[in-house]
Amino acid sequence: MATKWKIRLSGTGGQGVIKGAVILAEGALIDGSNATQSQVYGPESRGGSTRAEVNISDQAILFPKVENPNLLLCMSPEAYDKYAKDLIPGGILILDGEVGKGKEIPGVKIYRCPITEICREAMGSELSANVVALGVINGIANLVSFDAMVESLHRNFKAKVADLNVKAYQLGLDAAKKIEPYTV
Repeated sequence: MATKWKIRLSGTGGQGVIKGAVILAEGALIDGSNATQSQVYGPESRGGSTRAEVNISDQAILFPKVENPNLLLCMSPEAYDKYAKDLIPGGILILDGEVGKGKEIPGVKIYRCPITEICREAMGSELSANVVALGVINGIANLVSFDAMVESLHRNFKAKVADLNVKAYQLGLDAAKKIEPYTV
């Protein structure tokens, strides 16, 4: 049976969801999977609604867009309000901190993790929250090998910050081990 992940990363402009999608798709390609990546964002360069999409499959990908993801990351309340309804029944919903609290959608596996807070506390800023999110996603769904993600991180960041982003990715992997999914 074919394995196909339809992933949507969503948040607010400036949170790095587009860069995260590029890193994830490249990691999948390094692993030998087929992958596509696309993004949509409002006219605002920062602060507007942002989403990026990644398809990962062991077979040909015939349509690069993600209409109904089977894995959705929401890093802002606006992203949750806009995209949570598109998640397929039985899909995986990953929420940053209190995003969507009290408005969870039924029929999906919900993973709540304080992604931005973890990044801020461990790294001293929120700049790598998108990479922490990639660790959480991969820790939950096992999409891409560790080595492929590390290589993708090194390809996508300058040498002086690549190792910091590998650390951020590991923080996300470690956090994923502690998350108990729930449904409503």
